[in-house]
Amino acid sequence: MTPAAGAAIAESDVVVGYTLYVELVRDLCAGKLVESTPMKKETDRCRIALEHARKGRTVAFVCSGDAGVYGMAGVMCEVAENDPDIEIITVPGITAACSGAAVLGAPLIHDFAVISLSDLLTPWETIEKRLLLAAEADFVICLYNPKSMKRRDHLDRAVEYIAKSRSWETPCGYVKNIGREGEYSRLCTLRELKDNEDIDMFTTVFVGNSSTRVINGRLVTPRGYQI
Repeated sequence: MTPAAGAAIAESDVVVGYTLYVELVRDLCAGKLVESTPMKKETDRCRIALEHARKGRTVAFVCSGDAGVYGMAGVMCEVAENDPDIEIITVPGITAACSGAAVLGAPLIHDFAVISLSDLLTPWETIEKRLLLAAEADFVICLYNPKSMKRRDHLDRAVEYIAKSRSWETPCGYVKNIGREGEYSRLCTLRELKDNEDIDMFTTVFVGNSSTRVINGRLVTPRGYQI
């Protein structure tokens, strides 16, 4: 959490968010009205926040990482489209691509692509196309939502697409529970990402490009400086 995000919660009257994320900041919510909704109730969450704002209350809408990267900032703007007088301030956070990269070393030093493997809102055909083209263009690829209880094979399929343009020995890595209790990271190869039961929805996966290598236990993508 950035200091600005902490300040936004402190200055709010109401805190709204996904159940898990609200619990993570419960100690900052003393004396505030707290409302939460479960997964798949994102628009309901936005409407709750909007109703409080209409009553003149200052609302802190809690997301994980950065609200503007696979977060709720865009949905909130859409829901409040007919309320132009409601002020919406997006407080920048630290998305998993950046915080996870810091744990592994420096894999995002050159061009990279961030792709979510969740097909709840995006057709799998679109995800497949993005994976194939990002791999062909030699981007470092950061994968969000790699595997869930219902989507057990999405990461394996993604690895197969990437391997069409990349060696099976490509250096990779993943981080679980970034910045939270139980944070865990591992370096591996593209081959070792397949059939990996250690990876879940709380994991962010990093696939190196043709230049990425491991230096003293750190995943690094050189930018091209002469050393």
